[in-house]
Parts: sequence; structure tokens; C-alpha cells
Amino acid sequence: MEENARAHAFISGRVQGVAFRWETQRVAARHKVFGWVRNLPDRRVEAVFEGPRPQVSAVLDWCRQGPAIARVDEVDIQWEEFRGEYEDFAITG
Repeated sequence: MEENARAHAFISGRVQGVAFRWETQRVAARHKVFGWVRNLPDRRVEAVFEGPRPQVSAVLDWCRQGPAIARVDEVDIQWEEFRGEYEDFAITG
């Protein structure tokens, strides 16, 4: 049985206005990862991902590149205790 994981990520660079949230939602759904993504006032994107660790890691790998027109400078990841509190992946804020 795969271990479940929760990652809280802050993505910096040119990540707003480039469909980053929409593509993150699409990639998360493809990997069956739940949580949310949102823009922050400081121009970063924040996201929480929950699911089997290999799938969460795959989504985080995608976040390191983002959509073709994005420029990702940094992905700060904080691993947290899995809570299982989400039933889908939402774009918020």
C-alpha cells in the first residue's frame, strides 16, 4: 500500500497570468491528487497537494516547470502530516 502524503508548496517566478492555476488543477486531476491552488498578493502561487506520495511528487515535479509560458524560479515545499480533508482539487482565491 502506498504511503499518503501532503505537500504545501509556494511557487515563485512568472507564475501568475500564465494559466498556472488551471494547469495545476489539470495535472493534479490526472494524477488523482486532491487539494487546492491559489494566487498570492506577492505574485507567488500557493498550493496544497494530498494523495499517494508518488503522485504528489509527480505533481510537484510538474510545478518546477509549470506551463510553457511560465518561468518558475523556486518551489518551496513543506511536507506536512496527511489529513485526507479534500475530495477534489480546487482553484481558490
